[in-house]
Amino acid sequence: MEKFFKIRENGSTVKTEILAGVSTFMTMAYIIALNPNLLTNFASGTPLWNAVFMATLIASAIGTFVMAFAANKPFVMAPGMGLNSFFAVVVANIAAASGLSYEESFNGALCIILVEGIVFLILTFLRVREKIVEAIPYGVRMGIAPAIGLMLLNIGLGSNAGIYSETGGPFYMLGTFFTSLTPSITKQAMGSGYSTMILYVLTTFVGLFLIIALNHKKVKGSVLFGMLGASVVYWIGSFMMGNNPFAVLSNASWAPPFKDMLNMTFFKFDFGTLLSIGWLSAIMLIVTFCMIDMFDTIGTLVGTASRAGMLDKDGKMPKMKEALMADAVGTMAGALTGTSTVTTFIESASGVEEGGRTGLTSLTAGVLFLACMFLAPVAALIPAPATSAALIYVGVLMLSGLKNIDFGDISQVLPVSLMLIFMPVTSSIGHGIGIALISYTVVKLLTGKSKDISVLTYVLSLLFILKFFLVV
Repeated sequence: MEKFFKIRENGSTVKTEILAGVSTFMTMAYIIALNPNLLTNFASGTPLWNAVFMATLIASAIGTFVMAFAANKPFVMAPGMGLNSFFAVVVANIAAASGLSYEESFNGALCIILVEGIVFLILTFLRVREKIVEAIPYGVRMGIAPAIGLMLLNIGLGSNAGIYSETGGPFYMLGTFFTSLTPSITKQAMGSGYSTMILYVLTTFVGLFLIIALNHKKVKGSVLFGMLGASVVYWIGSFMMGNNPFAVLSNASWAPPFKDMLNMTFFKFDFGTLLSIGWLSAIMLIVTFCMIDMFDTIGTLVGTASRAGMLDKDGKMPKMKEALMADAVGTMAGALTGTSTVTTFIESASGVEEGGRTGLTSLTAGVLFLACMFLAPVAALIPAPATSAALIYVGVLMLSGLKNIDFGDISQVLPVSLMLIFMPVTSSIGHGIGIALISYTVVKLLTGKSKDISVLTYVLSLLFILKFFLVV
């Protein structure tokens, strides 16, 4: 391991790397069940759910293994949030246009992901994606990590720790619980769900402060142990409320549903169904997926690497080509097995905070993904608020990157400020980078510094303007 991953050279140990991998996996284990839930929301029955469940695990593991062995980076991959929801809508639209069922249209939409992966593979070999990274101005690059930090805070205090009220509406910790005038108003709105929300809030903050305390004591694995401590609080609270948080273990199926994946999605591409919506619509969908995924991945890699101290003096990450290659391979693996775009997860930052610096961190997480083919119910034992505690903590730490911004330079301050808002509001790293590039270009032009803008930065800014305002 030392010879291959160069662990000591990167200032780490095997124990630290494995703990970091487990920590990252636990913060993103929600994707194992959430991804098939989102992609099969319009489907009937369980076979497609089982197929997407298996595809999620296999594609995530493949992409993560490439990241581990080719790039030797501590980043973990899985089907991207936002992109999976968009994919489900695309499948539903194809079904409506073709007159086929959702299940039949699913494999038509997988063609989009396959083409996207092939395009990324070609662009990575030609180093075009590396050039795109270099075209992002230094100030904007330094602002990506803090913007991702705010996005993690938003996830941790928002939807990740939300439950549903008696009436079925979503109830989020930050957006509803803390904005109610009095606890009685909250209780009236929640009904029987009020006690559960109190438990969610307490679990999250107990986990957060436990992580901080353990980190202050320099305990290795502070994020991981903080999440476990928060989980214990949640389990005890659930028992006191008359619930059994471990019931999922007795009711779950432990056998991997390989057969459903082979029958439903494995190598089941249907280009005829995709083209039923028209050539132009199909091309625009492919371009849209490519742009969103490309900048989501670039943003996550640059932001997380910045926090880990992996960037050089020019803000570039060594082995960026190999890291981007993992993204392309993971996306193609997802298409071949049956899931939406696989990308680098921002939750990788939790492993970085645990000290993960090499591919052994990602290798550990990849192995855990494969293990979940047989142990998926175990991952479900970690409650959402325990995960929220880790996301909030990591998000706060990533805000420290703001110290690298020159607040006397408006061409840095405005793009970064807009990016800080756009990422959490749109839940898209790519959209945040897009608005930052547009504003950077406009400010440089208005201040007479057009020579500071590279040709590729002009092109990227124009593409985002077309995407945001002109392309219907």
